[in-house]
Amino acid sequence: MVWLTVAGEGGGGGGSGNGMPDPPRPAESPGRDTLTVPAAKPLVKEFLQPATIEPEPMPQVLIPVATLASATDALPQIGAIGAPPSLTLSQGSGDGGGAGTGHGSGDGSGRGMGLGDGMDRGTGGGAYRPGSDVTMPIEIERGKPRYTMEAMRARAQGSITVECVVQTTGVCERIHVLRSFDPAFGLDREAVNAAAQWRFRPGMRRGEPVPVIVTMEIAFALR
Repeated sequence: MVWLTVAGEGGGGGGSGNGMPDPPRPAESPGRDTLTVPAAKPLVKEFLQPATIEPEPMPQVLIPVATLASATDALPQIGAIGAPPSLTLSQGSGDGGGAGTGHGSGDGSGRGMGLGDGMDRGTGGGAYRPGSDVTMPIEIERGKPRYTMEAMRARAQGSITVECVVQTTGVCERIHVLRSFDPAFGLDREAVNAAAQWRFRPGMRRGEPVPVIVTMEIAFALR
C-alpha cells in the first residue's frame, strides 16, 4: 500500500486558553483522583561484595621418618592379638622356635604350629571332629540313663542330644546338652550323668589317639 498526499478533511484538534501570556503547558490527560502524587525515582541499591578472608597458614610439622627396610631389629609380638609388641627379644619360655610357653613352632601354650592352647595347628582347643584323617571313637560301654520321680509321674518320654569330647583315655569330658525335650523334670542332668558313664576306644589321627568331639542321643522311655 502507498499513501498519497491528497487534500481533504483535516484530522487535527482545537483548544482554548485562559488569557495568560506564558506558553501553554503540554496537554495532559485528566485523571480521576483529586490529588496527583508525583512518582519517585526507583531507588538503586548498591550491593557490597563480600570481603575475601585469607585462611591462616597451617603450621609446618617436621617428623623424622625412617623406611622399613632400614630397621635393624624385628621384635616379635607375643600374647593376645592386638597386644603391643614386646620390648625384648624374648619369645617366651617354651621351645621349638615359636612364641609363648608351649612347645613347637606355634604361638601360645599348646603343642604344635597353631595359636593358643591345644595341639597341632588351628586356633585354641585340642579336640578334633570326625572326618578327613580323624576316625570316630568306637563305643565299648554305654551308660544307662535314670528316670527322676518327677519325670515318671509325668510319664515324660523322649530323647536328649548331648555333645562331649572323648579323650585319649576313652572317657567323655566337657559334656553339655545340645537339645532337650523337657528340662523341667531333671532329665537333662541324668543325660549328662549317663554320658559320663560311656567308654570308647579313642579316635585316631595319623596312627595316634586324639581327643574327638562326638554327639550322642540318649533316649528316655517308660516300659
